[in-house]
Amino acid sequence: MSNLTIFKQQTAVAVSGNRELSDLAKSLATATTSRRIQTNTNGTFKRIVNGEQIGNAIRGEINVIIVGALPKVSRIYYKDKFDPSKEATLPNCWSNLGDKPEAASADKQHSNCADCPRNIKGSGENGGKACRYQRRISVLVEGDTSGDVYQFNIPAKSLFGKGTGNVHPFESYVKFLVANGESPDNVVTNISYDLNADSMELLFTPLRNISDEEYEQVKDAQSKPETKTYTMITVAQADGVKKQPAAAVQKAVVRSDEPEDEVVEEPVKRQVKKAEPAPKDKSSLADVISQWSEDE
Repeated sequence: MSNLTIFKQQTAVAVSGNRELSDLAKSLATATTSRRIQTNTNGTFKRIVNGEQIGNAIRGEINVIIVGALPKVSRIYYKDKFDPSKEATLPNCWSNLGDKPEAASADKQHSNCADCPRNIKGSGENGGKACRYQRRISVLVEGDTSGDVYQFNIPAKSLFGKGTGNVHPFESYVKFLVANGESPDNVVTNISYDLNADSMELLFTPLRNISDEEYEQVKDAQSKPETKTYTMITVAQADGVKKQPAAAVQKAVVRSDEPEDEVVEEPVKRQVKKAEPAPKDKSSLADVISQWSEDE
């Protein structure tokens, strides 16, 4: 509870100021409040609540407890490059489980992700794919006794690859924990910027097991609806963005296993040849196949 005096008339009342929030207050807060931790190219983490920064940025690293994640990596596609000077829009298309576009996608690129033209190398910048991988996880911040859950977005370059010792990209980090008999929601995880990377990349390191008090926080957080919701909605949705993106222009894509510029000619009626007497010697199978090839 806050210690701030919020009442215009501060008088003694029967209700204790230390009483927990009512179910009504919690339901309203859940419906109107969105929280996420934003990563930035300047190496800071910012807490964003309802689209606005709260408190000071944290530089270099942050310690969290992972309380929610989807079983598979998600995908997200924006037609236009990010421009902070322009009004934010929803993604053109995205998929929570990386298999098919979500129903809320206003500009679906294909019926499934595997065959999507945005999922082909060369469809994006620098020879990459236009549709990017992404992880959206739910976390608690170490030392925050409020129990507030935040969405945390892990970009594609921080997902895959091999770790060194106990420092890993995210997917490798989860496998590392499980291989050592630990669960992601049973440890405090340090998230830091990779100072040796040319672009913004994150590293994940286990610090310690959670305490008994933190264990209770985790169980309470995992019962909250936003913990699951944050793993399924995009950053734009979390910030309350409503503007739909401009529709992407579909371009014809020629896959490597399909012939290019193939011309299909109309069949030509063959002239009927006079029947020739059958040869005395029986043709071999190889001769028959050769004859078929010549006729075709």
